[in-house]
Amino acid sequence: MKFSKFLPTILAILFALTMSQEISSLTTAPNKRIVIAASELFDGHGHILHNTRIVIEGAKILSIELNAPSSPSPDYDLRGLTVLPGWIDAHVHITWIFGPDGKNAGQGGTTPEASYAVASNAYQTLMAGFTTVQSIGSLADIPLRDAIAKGQLPGPRILTSAEPIMGRGEQTGTPEELRAFVQKQKAAGADLIKIFASGGMTRGPMTLSQEQLNAICDEAKKQGLRTLVHAYRDAVRAATIAGCTEIEHGLGATDDELKLMAEKGTYLDPQAGLLLENYIENKASYLAPPYFTEESFAAMLGLIPAHQEFLKRASRIPGLKIVYGTDAVAGAHGRNAEDFIHRVRDCGVEPMSAMISANSLGAEALGMADQIGSIAPGLEADLIALDGDPAKDITAVRRVVFVMKAGVVYKNVARISIPAPPASHP
Repeated sequence: MKFSKFLPTILAILFALTMSQEISSLTTAPNKRIVIAASELFDGHGHILHNTRIVIEGAKILSIELNAPSSPSPDYDLRGLTVLPGWIDAHVHITWIFGPDGKNAGQGGTTPEASYAVASNAYQTLMAGFTTVQSIGSLADIPLRDAIAKGQLPGPRILTSAEPIMGRGEQTGTPEELRAFVQKQKAAGADLIKIFASGGMTRGPMTLSQEQLNAICDEAKKQGLRTLVHAYRDAVRAATIAGCTEIEHGLGATDDELKLMAEKGTYLDPQAGLLLENYIENKASYLAPPYFTEESFAAMLGLIPAHQEFLKRASRIPGLKIVYGTDAVAGAHGRNAEDFIHRVRDCGVEPMSAMISANSLGAEALGMADQIGSIAPGLEADLIALDGDPAKDITAVRRVVFVMKAGVVYKNVARISIPAPPASHP
């Protein structure tokens, strides 16, 4: 995707948006020291700190002052709000968009409209409190990632897999050919490798052999890359045995397979409802064979509770590392926090555990625990504030009123009544 051609127009549009929403974006001087006051702070590891001051210098957190005095006045007074690290979504498809006709256009579009839509996806995701995302499966993610990193566009920090490995059995390639494909993605700038190892949610065999998975995940480790595996049923065990980093979805895995994941330290990234609800709510946009048929939409209604039951069961496995990933596609960008509500309300996950999954544990899964996911000295100054306490009312995740990424404030709005999502998200 050639973003450079359209950057001036995109930037002009986004500048107007930032002004209209009172966002103090890109105004922090390099290395300027600023102070944030917080009466309630979640540190990302499950601890709650009270009456603190966060001192930030440049992009980093310099110190956390406990029992801080009320004066002098802080640069940002977030007392009365809940302050926590910027959230991490371990699985999005940020370049998926709806086209001018309102239909699903997938990813990788190169028209001006596609560029604007993708920039909007990134902007909405950041405004929703997600300062880091893992966007997997498209080469189009790379120029967007780089434009955001250079400060040319506002958006979350992006890690991407570039091209995925589409499992088709022996047609996919020999182990040596798959190792070469991993090396190719590394050269293209991939941060990780995405692997499709099985069919769909409800049926379909493994699409890669154990030998192929072993080769892919071994080569990725040699290249310093993590591996994320789309896996259902028996593919979960195979990917775990292969030493892959993270299992996406996982539906159909047995308790023994989940225990094996816990033993091996393999991360699990399940979804709790947002993805399928988004498809159902946007049925008119997605309905198109062979994947989105009337039959598949009818099945989705039953698959939402199936995924939630799976997450309930997985949550009871001691030591299993469950991260937060929404699989957000067109229609879901900026609504990523809805899966928190599903996890707590529908799956019985403790609110603090849900926060940790998108904070310190999510950072650990990305190999970035020494950079993001916590509020601690030396880490990136990625901070958000909610109008409400998610430990008491998980719907507070919808009310993000402050967003800072790497020391730059992108959102700082008054505590106002924020409209709730559609009625299907009570």
